[in-house]
Amino acid sequence: MNENLRVLPDDKYNEELVENTHPQNWVNPEPSPMYNLVVIGGGTAGLVSAAGAAGLGAKVALIEKHLLGGDCLNYGCVPSKCVIRSSKAYADIRNASSFGFGVPKNMDVDFSAVMERMRKLRARISYHDSAKRFRELGVDVFIGEGRFSSKESIEVDGKTLKFKKAVIATGARATVPPIDGLENAGYLTNETVFSLTERPKRLAVIGGGPLGCELAQAFQRLGSQVIVMDRNNHILKREDEDAAEILQKAFIDEGISLVLNCAIKKVESSNGEKVIHYESSGKEETAIIDEILVGSGRTPNVENMNLETAGVEFDAKGVKVDDHLCTTNPKIYAAGDISMNHKFTHTADAAARIVIQNALFLGRKKLSALTVPWCTYTDPEIAHVGMYEHEAKEKGIDVDTVLEGRPSWTETPNVDQRAYGWVKST
Repeated sequence: MNENLRVLPDDKYNEELVENTHPQNWVNPEPSPMYNLVVIGGGTAGLVSAAGAAGLGAKVALIEKHLLGGDCLNYGCVPSKCVIRSSKAYADIRNASSFGFGVPKNMDVDFSAVMERMRKLRARISYHDSAKRFRELGVDVFIGEGRFSSKESIEVDGKTLKFKKAVIATGARATVPPIDGLENAGYLTNETVFSLTERPKRLAVIGGGPLGCELAQAFQRLGSQVIVMDRNNHILKREDEDAAEILQKAFIDEGISLVLNCAIKKVESSNGEKVIHYESSGKEETAIIDEILVGSGRTPNVENMNLETAGVEFDAKGVKVDDHLCTTNPKIYAAGDISMNHKFTHTADAAARIVIQNALFLGRKKLSALTVPWCTYTDPEIAHVGMYEHEAKEKGIDVDTVLEGRPSWTETPNVDQRAYGWVKST
């Protein structure tokens, strides 16, 4: 019997989501004597590995302790793009006058309805990642926590699954920075922000990466006053500076406050508000807000699997793999956020396909052969394929750059939000 699992808010859409991805009455099957492939983790990499292998006739088991679908369905691509689309619709209407359309006066955002729409769409999509569907595909689905009991077996729910090959696809979770007082004050991550039903009036986003930027702009458009705090000298540090600068200026035009070169010292709670004490450009200041969203990186889920027993090496960056995605145990592979630098759904999908070929068909496919595209779904969007200019130069590759006027970061100072009553010097 599975433990009761709830996704907040407790409505019919989240009940449908849970019923599909972690059914409460699910009975784990009796294990086969031997599996061609056992997969730990039911996110994108795990689901693609399991479905692909089963479709080729392999005997496959899939283990998931939480929600099938992983980050993409539950806390990432699906809910974030739903919310972003709603915010984009509002922005299009707000700016319609520039296209010759009349704009309604006193137009408001029903934040609760926006989030309900997201939950409805997520629940509808969840069938495709459901335990029932994967059972119909021929996969033995086990709901529970899987732990290696040897170099060629895994235990789950008191049962032992023996394998010829295995895949670790347990993903990653939000990294919570060690900021004094943050835990006591409370914070949101991508795993909890989509449970909101009321719009935060003032939202601080810690981290100016893709997640932080996408949700910062979405919440600003949906009516929150947003402040983005980043330790670097510009947002989207991994992007080309000229592309990031365009977005940075767009954020400022939309009223998002940017605090760059920011070092957060501590967080306090006071009279129902949260107070962030930080230093930026040599000045100590405070920001008074209602909610904090942490978007400062990802931490691989390597705990509680007995990886040492399986002979699988790992560290704080995740499970160690070679270019064929094989771990230090030649019978065990790893794919997705648990082992890769590019933590995207489409790279997890591509990696799973590499694993299937290499694990089951003696293939020699290489992860390094992939040319990786990615996009940050802000407005404007920033898309990128392959290596950056600085990466090419580091590899000794000659680069020709064509652009008009590389911007200077001195053109974009921090935005002072004292007029909003958020920030005050100390």
